[in-house]
Amino acid sequence: MNDDLPALSARIDHTNELLQRMLAEVAKTPSTHAIFVDAGYLYAAGGRLIAGTEDRRAFDLDAEGLIDALIDKARTIFADSRLLRVYWYDGARRRIHTAEQQTIAELPDVKVRLGNLNANNQQKGVDSLIRSDLESLARHRAISDAALLGGDEDLVSAVEAAQGYGARVHLWGIEAPEGRNQAEPLLWEVDSQRTFDLDFFKPYVSRRTAPAYETAAGRPTREDVRFVGAQIAAKWLAARGRDTLVELLPGHPYLPGSVDQDLLVEAEGLLQYSLRGQADLRRALRDGFWDHLRTQY
Repeated sequence: MNDDLPALSARIDHTNELLQRMLAEVAKTPSTHAIFVDAGYLYAAGGRLIAGTEDRRAFDLDAEGLIDALIDKARTIFADSRLLRVYWYDGARRRIHTAEQQTIAELPDVKVRLGNLNANNQQKGVDSLIRSDLESLARHRAISDAALLGGDEDLVSAVEAAQGYGARVHLWGIEAPEGRNQAEPLLWEVDSQRTFDLDFFKPYVSRRTAPAYETAAGRPTREDVRFVGAQIAAKWLAARGRDTLVELLPGHPYLPGSVDQDLLVEAEGLLQYSLRGQADLRRALRDGFWDHLRTQY
């Protein structure tokens, strides 16, 4: 029995040495955080606070500047932690990036994740994307802290899932002019809360100048509008590809409601002129759009 003691003592010493090495490695491994942005909440709450409206068409968002500001804020809050990345969740019809979403996706350290956008411009599937990412990152110990900019009660399950794997979830919000813009059950579940005020967001949100409702003298010609329709068609085709064009052609000369609405909004922005109630110009716009698409088929 006594002969086994030295061997047992050696095994204990070896185990202790391995534990010390493991603890030393853990101590050297930095904490990691990620920022999760529900863009629907951001646009609605930020637009309401700065521009007085939730309509995205009424204001511009400097997403790059705001993302940099959020990253800087996270650095001060999680001082001994490194950033994994910023996750940007938004909706898009058929999950096809808009030009603005594509620009955001090309920013360093940013991952854009898209849910669907229905006919009423309501996001669908975004909350489930947030939950999936939060849970997966926490389960694989890829993050120790998650900063969540959002307010929907449906995010409660995402918070609970991440916390179940040991991650801490910190809810970030935007100041509400009146009342609250975040669900109480969500406020109850998170590990900490922080609200950003008007001064924080003001540099990144600006109200657009309303399109001029010009007199007849300043009215664009049908050819001007037709040319803009062709321009938008070229951009549309480059973003969506020929397969989508094949699906669209059988409906000529009619466009699906969502495509027609997007065409109208983008054309008004380019022309700086309202086409509402201008049936002849609306027809010219659609004609220009179709003319370009049909030459590409």
